[in-house]
Amino acid sequence: MSEEIQSQTMYWNAQANAFQSIYSHQKPGVANFLDRVFRKDMYERFAFTIDHSAPIEGRTFLDVGCGSGLYSIEFAKKGAAQVIGIDIAENMLQLCSDSATQAGVGERCRFIHTDLLEFNPNATFDVSIGIGLFDYIRDPMPVLKKMRRVTKDRVIVSFPRFWTWRAPIRKVRLTLQNCAVYFYTARRVAALMKDAGFARHTIVQVGKLHCVVGFSSESVVGGKWNTIAC
Repeated sequence: MSEEIQSQTMYWNAQANAFQSIYSHQKPGVANFLDRVFRKDMYERFAFTIDHSAPIEGRTFLDVGCGSGLYSIEFAKKGAAQVIGIDIAENMLQLCSDSATQAGVGERCRFIHTDLLEFNPNATFDVSIGIGLFDYIRDPMPVLKKMRRVTKDRVIVSFPRFWTWRAPIRKVRLTLQNCAVYFYTARRVAALMKDAGFARHTIVQVGKLHCVVGFSSESVVGGKWNTIAC
């Protein structure tokens, strides 16, 4: 395990409960209000990801950097046949397992402590997602290529935008906590998706984020392409 991954693991193990509270809104009223204002794009990317994962029912999903399991559990609740979530932080995975059980979807969710590059599934997935993942990866290319290889239909990922007011503040805050963070221009994201071998991709600006859908091939799922505004 690299030194950077070790630092990321320590950070996310310490932040697991705080991260979950952003989505569960288990904070005092003022803190919840601030989340809704300053983290609005986190909620919007959730809606984007679920919307552009359709069809969900009966299909298989890989959630890379699954965090507290929000996306994995939502896929299962919407009828996914199987969802596998992987993460490097054990505390996050415990939250995933507990939440899946509470939601009644534990039998269709499996959570694994691993890094994607060390993960060797015995089958491909219909859809893979990496949301809030590439913020913390120095070299995205091997991860994007691996996601494409293990995915039959589409990969949905997000990248934090470079030129935003929040970027330098976040950079300083996370650096002080020994957690590296990276930002991306739309041009770089487009180059990464092309070089990773996706047949085609679309990039949508969602607040301070680039939300991206990359298709593994030119095949059509469900009889038509999903319509994605660029």
